[in-house]
Amino acid sequence: MEPLSQVSCSTEEAKVKKQEADTTVYLNFMKSHTCYDAIPISCKLVIFDTTLQVKKAFFALVANGLRAAPLWDSKLQRFVGMLTITDFINILHCYYKSPMVQMYGLESHKIETWRGDSLQNVYLKSPTQFLISISPQASLFDAIYSLLRYKIHRLPVIDPESGNVLHILTHKRILKFLHIFVS
Repeated sequence: MEPLSQVSCSTEEAKVKKQEADTTVYLNFMKSHTCYDAIPISCKLVIFDTTLQVKKAFFALVANGLRAAPLWDSKLQRFVGMLTITDFINILHCYYKSPMVQMYGLESHKIETWRGDSLQNVYLKSPTQFLISISPQASLFDAIYSLLRYKIHRLPVIDPESGNVLHILTHKRILKFLHIFVS
């Protein structure tokens, strides 16, 4: 008869081996499927020009039930970032901290005003930073790695040939794809 310590040790080893096997299955799944595979057949995508007024951008997101949109800079002719609901909260927070500035002044501000190097800009990223994106041919593993590495919640999938944004990948969308694929 085996001592109790050897039995519990082998049970622990079996659990670890099973966890490693499960991890390998998910790892292989994510490496063998592309970002294009995770794009739904039909979805909404809104793109804002940086010259759009902040107020109009907010209403466009709300009207379409979206939480974020890629930003296009027509002067630079490229995507320069993402505008999210969190950005709107930060803009309102900035105005709330400055009671000398009237809230109605916010209506005339453009997105580029908040992305520029003004003193007001304490929250939104500088326009010199690049937009983190991924190709539709990249693996889901690469997408997850980018989401984690850059600590972002939304990753635009941009076609390298046309430069068009095809979709915005999120952790939730990747998990939904996994669920649909397994079901």
